[in-house]
Amino acid sequence: MINKNEWLVVGLITSCHGINGQVKVKSLSDFEERFLKPGLRWLQKEKETPSKIELISGFKQPGKETFIVKLQGINTRDHAEQLKKFKILVKTDKLPKLKKEEFHLLELINLEVKTFENKELKTIGKVINLENEKNNLIVIELLNNQKKVLIPFVEEIVPLVDIKNNFLIINPPNGLLELQI
Repeated sequence: MINKNEWLVVGLITSCHGINGQVKVKSLSDFEERFLKPGLRWLQKEKETPSKIELISGFKQPGKETFIVKLQGINTRDHAEQLKKFKILVKTDKLPKLKKEEFHLLELINLEVKTFENKELKTIGKVINLENEKNNLIVIELLNNQKKVLIPFVEEIVPLVDIKNNFLIINPPNGLLELQI
């Protein structure tokens, strides 16, 4: 399950917006309220320790997956420009409650990866990471050679996720498992 003391990246600051310190944020979350509802958030530059910041306000840009947000203490364009490429984080204990069949992407980490071979389920690896800044991809480490491969997290390739029993099933197209990162 999820470690309650870990961080979840929910957004990426891409640029400043206007002259009053607002920033443009690319959402990496399915929960818009993370950029609309005022409250405590965390900022992280590269691998530095996250620092607290208060989200004052935000709105979604029409027709886009980006938000314009105002952060406490960021009042000039120059200050906002310094936040470019910072990540917006939340603690994993602040994850929204989900419906019965839903799960958080973070819960995929350490799941066994299985596939059908000769009509039998065979464990071929485990999920070791997520890549979701551009697309939802899972990073799998293969058991037979410890190579790492990227698998698109789409229903056609990952038709079943069973969080309760700690595994997922993949149906990779020919050659996908040979592409290493």
